[in-house]
Amino acid sequence: MLDFNLVWAEMLAWFESVGDQFYKNFIYQDRWRLYMEGLGNTLLIAAGAAVLGIILGIIIALMRLSKSRLLNGIASFYVNLIRGTPIVLQLLIMYFIVMMSYRGPAAVVAILTFGLNSGAYVSEMVRGGILAVDKGQTEAGRSLGLSAGATMRLIVLPQMFKITLPSLLNEFIMLLKETAVVGYIGLRDLTKAGDQVRGITYSPYMPLLVVAAIYLLIVTLLTYIFGRIERKVRESDLR
Repeated sequence: MLDFNLVWAEMLAWFESVGDQFYKNFIYQDRWRLYMEGLGNTLLIAAGAAVLGIILGIIIALMRLSKSRLLNGIASFYVNLIRGTPIVLQLLIMYFIVMMSYRGPAAVVAILTFGLNSGAYVSEMVRGGILAVDKGQTEAGRSLGLSAGATMRLIVLPQMFKITLPSLLNEFIMLLKETAVVGYIGLRDLTKAGDQVRGITYSPYMPLLVVAAIYLLIVTLLTYIFGRIERKVRESDLR
């Protein structure tokens, strides 16, 4: 027969153990500060890389759409190179080879690496968005006397951003999670902070669960915010 008192006692003991582990890995000696510092670096790298990636993505997309074989070839090689190699390998090559003599903050190397990586993927989103804009829009701009550059800047690109906005926002979330590998170059991001706490407390699971919970919370919050932004953009299109 099931002894409910024994089951209840075991449940209380389990909750007490979890509470002790959480206190030791998050509260004690203000260890939560390590997680917050790591989270700050994670957000900084993701934001910086997203901005760089969008700028590069637009440039590369325009190069791929140009009539110049040279520009198209360079852009295609860049996209294939980035998409064909792992991000961890790109980070290590950037840190130990390309920027071997660099003595500044490692976060700069991480932003450059993830920005270059993101630019390849964003370029495909941008290229698809530009091609999705009706050609009549371009013809209307040229008929109004706008140059090709002005037509692209004032008519095509704004519509492209509306088309690709969901993909661009999702790319930021992907960047946020991909930055978990920056510990390879000695940078303390959120994941690395969890590893450092685990090395201090020798707790097998609690730091990992704390890091996972923070990532989940941040991604859920960003998904909600980005969803609101997308709805606002759709509503503006319907007016």
